[in-house]
Amino acid sequence: MYDPEMVQPMRDEVTSLGVKELRTPQEVEAAVKQPGTTLVFVNSVCGCAAGGARPALRLSLMNAKRPANLYTVFAGMETAAVAKAREYFAPFRPSSPQIGILKDGKLVKVIQRQDIEGRDPGSIAQMLVATYNEVC
Repeated sequence: MYDPEMVQPMRDEVTSLGVKELRTPQEVEAAVKQPGTTLVFVNSVCGCAAGGARPALRLSLMNAKRPANLYTVFAGMETAAVAKAREYFAPFRPSSPQIGILKDGKLVKVIQRQDIEGRDPGSIAQMLVATYNEVC
């Protein structure tokens, strides 16, 4: 586990966008089972989360179409909640950061660390927006 004071600004960066934090497996399960489109953002302390994933999420949420339900879990903190979220991302392997988009509880898109590393936030946001425009 990381120092909670150290990760709080990283949490705040995401929750300030209107993304609700999930801290238990039960919260994850209830959130993912909601009807409509749901985004689950696996936040992390890594550089590609700071330089790519979190800014891309912010940019993508400026799109006219976006998921109805926005959630986040934090890797390295609430491990059981993160593990539960990743169950819904199967068959994709766990990565941090990671973004899953579901429609009516079924996975439609996963963006993994390998899709984020080395890319600028704008190009990552474009991947998200393309999915929003298709399924939202």
